[in-house]
Amino acid sequence: MKTDKAVVLLGWSAQAIESAQKMDRPYVVVSFEDFESYAKENDIPFVSWDFNHWGDQSNSLILKEKLAPFNPSFAIPLFEETVEWAGALNTLYRDDPRIMNRAFLFRNKAMMKRKALLAGLRVGLFEEVHSKDQVHKFMDRLNEANLVLPGEEDAWVHLKPFSAAGTVGHKLLRTHDQIDEKVIEKDFPCLVESHLPGQEFSCEAFIHNGKIRFMNITEYVKLGFSNYIPAGPALQAKRKEIRKVMQLLVDAFGIQYGVIHPEWFLTEDNTLSFGEVACRIPGGHIFELISKAYGFDAIQAMILCSDPETTEEDVAKFFPSDEDPVDNYAGSLMIYPKPGKVSKLTIPEELKEDPYFENHTLTEPMEHKVPEDREGFGNHYGTVFFRGSDPDRMAELLRHYKDVDFYQG
Repeated sequence: MKTDKAVVLLGWSAQAIESAQKMDRPYVVVSFEDFESYAKENDIPFVSWDFNHWGDQSNSLILKEKLAPFNPSFAIPLFEETVEWAGALNTLYRDDPRIMNRAFLFRNKAMMKRKALLAGLRVGLFEEVHSKDQVHKFMDRLNEANLVLPGEEDAWVHLKPFSAAGTVGHKLLRTHDQIDEKVIEKDFPCLVESHLPGQEFSCEAFIHNGKIRFMNITEYVKLGFSNYIPAGPALQAKRKEIRKVMQLLVDAFGIQYGVIHPEWFLTEDNTLSFGEVACRIPGGHIFELISKAYGFDAIQAMILCSDPETTEEDVAKFFPSDEDPVDNYAGSLMIYPKPGKVSKLTIPEELKEDPYFENHTLTEPMEHKVPEDREGFGNHYGTVFFRGSDPDRMAELLRHYKDVDFYQG
């Protein structure tokens, strides 16, 4: 689709820039001033902006004015921290205040769970808390509801920040003692929720005009470490039920354009529970894996579906069928060194020789010490990518190499 209207890319992403360039459509990048010199040197349309400040001198109206020379028509959030800014700009571009409200909904886990509950989706018990004492009381109430007897294991509690991405700040609390040991004052206010049973997985839905135009199911092998696309046969067999609740989520949240990345839990008796949802590029290299498995550029798909002016014909022409069997699985394993001294990188010969091994992004480290008290899983040092036709073999490799020490002292 040829157009002279630009897409606003909120956040710096070399992959997103390359994808927009290959689409041969106007774009402008909005990011921190640290990237401005590189953008100028490489003829990348760029507006410097600090996403961390919002006030009289830094708001969506001012940003809209700075973007006006580029003739923009819609904005895309590339990272969690830019979701509100995209909502604010799109509210102005489309004269629809609900877009901004929806952005706040996506950024607050408690709000999104209340919305999902009102829509009839199954969610766990959750509360907003402001102190350790309230976390203790929440665990007590879960114990009562689960009929836990004295001496038995406490009901597990998950503590999460309202707006952090991924596993950052997530703490699993299995006992009252762990509440006292792990929870600190700067965690509050936050969300606490009951433990949801079942297999956790995610979906990536490309939405245009309120309808899901393509849906992927991502199989998590180890949350935060490894996944592969598309999901294996067991999850794919539930595709019809999963798509139904996905469209219910789209309708309930009033999503018209773009991409959503919700996480779900599926029990053995086929009960689906809603975890949370994001409306930006997912982590874990999921977009990269989608592109490899299905043969289309997932970032271009996001741009296409985020544009209200994209035609039905253009959408239909872009996507392959998501119902056809796929024998091309793409997987990724993010590598987190174990705490302790790190001085060298070792790639096992058996990995290099495995036909499913594709490539890796691991680099030789400078000697340093990996701390014990990392937030979330810490920073991953690179990724190992796999590709093959057997999902069971893919899962086996991802499980095996998670326990391999690529970085040693």
